[in-house]
Amino acid sequence: MQPVTNALLSIVVPLYNEQDNVELLTQKIHESLQGYHYQIIYVDDFSTDDTKMVVQKMDDHLVTLIELKKNYGQSLALAAGLDYAQGEYIITMDGDLQNDPSDIPQMLEFAVGGTYDLITGIRQKRKDSLVKKIPSKIANFLVRRVTKLSIKDNGCALKIFTKEIAKGLNLYGEMHRFITLLAFLEGAQIKQVPVKHHARHAGKSKYGLERVFKVVADMMLLLFIRKYFQRPIHLFGIFGVLLIILGVLIEAYLLIVKFGFGQDIGTRPLLIFGMMFILGGIQLFTIGIVMELLIRTYYESQSKRPYRIKKITIGDGKAA
Repeated sequence: MQPVTNALLSIVVPLYNEQDNVELLTQKIHESLQGYHYQIIYVDDFSTDDTKMVVQKMDDHLVTLIELKKNYGQSLALAAGLDYAQGEYIITMDGDLQNDPSDIPQMLEFAVGGTYDLITGIRQKRKDSLVKKIPSKIANFLVRRVTKLSIKDNGCALKIFTKEIAKGLNLYGEMHRFITLLAFLEGAQIKQVPVKHHARHAGKSKYGLERVFKVVADMMLLLFIRKYFQRPIHLFGIFGVLLIILGVLIEAYLLIVKFGFGQDIGTRPLLIFGMMFILGGIQLFTIGIVMELLIRTYYESQSKRPYRIKKITIGDGKAA
């Protein structure tokens, strides 16, 4: 099969304790991308097994190994790989061999045409346990309900991005779960493609049911950031002012009752509610101002990356 592009491809794979998978994964990538110009970027997220030693022993000049200084999690490991990637098209996938690299050429056909910025897989006949499938279905349902993004499988790690979209994702926290949503919010045109899915080749999954709560929390945070990240005062400030106005109106009414009609207001619960509204409104407004200052600090220091790299090696282990 003839390559559909001569452009450089960057395959970014975060690794955490994948010593029994990474060599076979590398072999499958080579078999699937014969004739293509590509680089494989493995990001070792401070594995506690021999993952990085297995990568170095392969002595493969197409493989770059990025070693992080500590365990940052999948999102920041992915971010480190995306920052380093040099290809026109950037491909992400998991290191447990559940994604099949042989799907990459057919996905590339949609990416190279220029119509789409992100090609994402829909896993067919998933080989995961219910512990992974249930949170995944809940997450997909929530994303579809809360956003306008109609994506069937947000959790599929096999994706192809244009360089511009991938470099602008700015991943942090646990946002790798919503990488498709992040791209969508940045204006990416997205194509969904059915892909193969296999049972994990070796090692243990790192997911559990607690993932449901993390998914909900991350999605709420993402939506907040998308709408109010640059101007949080528009959210907290408006609610704060409304509460202050409500509290002032209540207190004004009570003053009229006391001095206009001579009635006692000291024992009325409404007096307490009015004070609570005023104080709560001041607190919200203050939070908005503090967040504005934090955002300004963020923008001034955004040249700093949220991860630290210990070493980068290419193929034979020479420092890059």
